[in-house]
Parts: sequence; C-alpha cells; structure tokens
Amino acid sequence: MNMVMKKTISNVCALKIPRKYFCTEGVKVAGSAIGEASNEHEKKHTVSKIIPQYDIAIVGGGMVGMALACFLASMPMTKQLNVAIVDSNPALSSGLHIKKEDPPDPRVSTVTPASISFLRDAGAWKYVEQNRHAYFNVMQVWDYTGLGYARYHARDVNKDYLGCVAENKVLHNALLSCVKDSDFKTTIYPFRLSSMTLNTSSMSVVEENTKSVESSSAQGHGAKLQLSDGSSLYAKLVVGADGGKSHVRELAGIKTTGWNYSQNAIICTVEHTSENVCAWQRFLPTGPIALLPIGDKFSNIVWTMSPAESNSRKSTTEEEFLKDVNYALDYGYGPRPTSGLLGTRDMFSWFKMDATVSTNEFFEIPPKVIKLASERMVFPLSLRHANSYASKRVVLIGDAAHTVHPLAGQGVNLGFGDAFSLSRIIAEGIALGTDIGEVNLLKKYEAERRSANIMMMAILDGFQKAYSVDFGPFNILRAAAFHGANYISPLKKGIISYASGEHKLPIFL
Repeated sequence: MNMVMKKTISNVCALKIPRKYFCTEGVKVAGSAIGEASNEHEKKHTVSKIIPQYDIAIVGGGMVGMALACFLASMPMTKQLNVAIVDSNPALSSGLHIKKEDPPDPRVSTVTPASISFLRDAGAWKYVEQNRHAYFNVMQVWDYTGLGYARYHARDVNKDYLGCVAENKVLHNALLSCVKDSDFKTTIYPFRLSSMTLNTSSMSVVEENTKSVESSSAQGHGAKLQLSDGSSLYAKLVVGADGGKSHVRELAGIKTTGWNYSQNAIICTVEHTSENVCAWQRFLPTGPIALLPIGDKFSNIVWTMSPAESNSRKSTTEEEFLKDVNYALDYGYGPRPTSGLLGTRDMFSWFKMDATVSTNEFFEIPPKVIKLASERMVFPLSLRHANSYASKRVVLIGDAAHTVHPLAGQGVNLGFGDAFSLSRIIAEGIALGTDIGEVNLLKKYEAERRSANIMMMAILDGFQKAYSVDFGPFNILRAAAFHGANYISPLKKGIISYASGEHKLPIFL
C-alpha cells in the first residue's frame, strides 16, 4: 500500500469605487437596462451603456462560487466589497424553490465537519437544516474479498457526527439565501462569460459607445469581462468558480494535467423500509459503491463502474437495477467479512492494541434497497489539476482548479476549503492595503491550498488504483490495511480526523 501511495503522490505532484449598480437590500439581478444613464447630464451624451466596476467578479454561481460570496459577506474586512456573480443558471435570478415533499434529487454532497463549521460561521448552515438532510455518525467500509472491513464512529474522535449528506439543490439554496438575506451588495448577471481581457486600463466609470471614452481619472488595472448579452463589466479580481470545464481557466491560459479513469459513476436515489443512519462503502472489482443516508427512508447511490456497465444499468428495468444494487452491497462478488472470534480477525490479531472490542466495530449488513426514487444519472470520472491556481487578476477555486474521484465525497469540500481560504487571504490583503488582484497576494492562497488539494487527490487516486487490482497477495495486504484502520486506535483517529477536514495526515500513511 505504501509503494502504491508513494507512486500515486509522485504522479499527482507532476500535475502540474466609483459607479456601483447594486440594490441596497442585497442581491440585485442585472437586466438589459443595467448601466443606463440616470441623470440629465448623462442623457446629453451619446452613451449607450456605462460599464460598471466591481471589486470581485465571481464567474460561476454554483455551490463553491456562492460559498465564496457567503464567506466574503461574513468577514468584517470584505463585507463592503462590490461583487458581481456571472452565471446563466436561471435559478439564481428567479430563486430556488424547494418543497420538503418533493422527491430527493440524485445529486448530493457529503459535507465534512470542517465544511459545516465554515458554513455555520458564515450563517448558511441554518438554511440547510430547514430542508432535508442527514447527519451520520457511523461509516462502514469493506471490500468484496471478505477479508477486511473498517467501521468508523464519530465518538472515536469526540465528535457528534462524521458528516452530513444533503442534496446539492439544498446546499445551493442555503448559500444563495445566506447572501440574499445579508446586506452584502451583490449583482447577479444571468449570462455566460464570452471573453476576458486582463490588465486593461480604467478602474473607474467607462462609457461605451462607438468610441469608448475612459475617464481621465482612470487608474490602476483591472479585468474586463464581456458577457453573452453584449454587456461588459470591470473587476479588480476575477474568480473562476465555473467547474471542471472552466472558461475562466481557458481564457487565462492556465493549463491542466490529469487523466480519465475509464470509469463512470451512476447516481440515483433509493428507498428503504426504514431510515438509514450509516454511510456505507464497498469496494468492488470495477469500483466502489456507496450508500449514503439523505433523510427519511431515502439513501443515495454512487456506484463506479465501466462505461459499458453504466450505460447498461442506466437503461435496465427498475427491478433488475435494484437486484444489482442489493447484490453489490451485500452478498455479491464475494463473502461478507467475518466479525466473530474466528476467521479473518484472528488472521490479523496482531493488529489489535486493545483486547476489548466494541460491538459497534462488528460488521453489519447494509439495509436492503426496495425502490428506485429518482432517475439514474451517469457521469464520467477523471482527475484534473490546474498547473496554477492564480495569475494577475485571476484565481481558480473548486472544480475549476481540481477534480477528483468521488469515492470519498471530498470534491465539494475541497472547493469549500478553497473558498474559505481565498476569502481569508483577500481580507488579509485589504487589511494591508494590497491590491486584491495582485498575483503575489493570490499566490499565498495557491500555496496554502495547492499542497492540501494535491495530497487529497493523491490519496483518493491511490485508493482507486489499489482497489482496482485483484491479486491474492495484494488482497491480503489490503485486508491488513483495513484491520489496521479498524483496530489501531491512533491510526483510526487520524483517518477520521483527516476525512473530517483536518489537515493533519493520519500516521503510517
């Protein structure tokens, strides 16, 4: 396992206030008339539009982009900033409407205690708790060989829970509500980014007509963003939060390194006869399958498999699909791990550091799935890492900077970590009187997040590769790793803490 991890880490490391248009109540949506002259003096000029200026333009109003807006709104040094959010998603303009009686959406995220703490401090988490969500305090991980398993409990690290699963629409709505209910002045542009010009002059009002005229008081340098409706805006800093196919990253000329996994993830919502309160993950020959509680009697399935298998299972009947799911979660592919006094645990008894074993460490069978409660969706999996997170006037966060394998549900948490770190770095820059678009300031954010993200990417990629090998001696080594994680208390605590969002790596890794 150490050799696989070292090789994986090596591979991953190679990857290389002038005029304002806001509403005083909080969020404003920019319409076709934004920027029109409003007084008699301006009406005398042949001006079609006035290009507004912002401190920050966040391109991408998804969960990570909105989290950045929330964090900026909650910090004393940044809450006075003028922020534009560029995203063509109509839900941002019209508002997200969630009804508790609506069926669960298959797109969910597992939020770590560290991320929950960030969101709670920013005032967003209370909105999550108003809708469907599910805290869990136990997680069981095992593989198809029947040789090993590990059970993690929140009390092992003196926590109330290991994480919380919520639908992406619930998280997104909570973040949007947090911004709207604050006095943070934000303008939403419901358009796509068309082009971006960096280091253009004029950080004051610029009039746009056949011959654009810049104010004689123009000073400094900013980025000019051209939008799909033909309008423009200026910003001191452009934040790319626009996902794995980031247009900001492309326009900034930032390259990525990575690879495709030749795997797809099929996701859906399923139903049980009783409520599921544990997070389950089983490693199969073709990839892991996870069963995550999302509240009531519902759970979410994230199942990794080959593209051919995913296409077949997406179109098969509900009855056949449920049969395949239960087969994958319980009796299929191999025997259940033994948790009695005989069997595999005796094989690895030298791992035990305490003669007393809690009944909560015994292997349990996942709850049976009885109904499909949503459509089945399929996504290709890949690992991508931006060679740089920052350049002058541009910075990347979330999937625009890195995409990871979903086997541990860490993707959105890395993004939340990026957003929190960047907001803090911006606040520090403001306190020191630094231009927030200066590359030296942005490189501080990159230095802080790059190492943390690469390490997590390496670990997840290592797990993916380690569990794609089906070879007798290697299977025994994997089982030994499971038992070590289950019975060596310091290692177990380290794994739980790291997975919960703490930066300290578990020992022996």
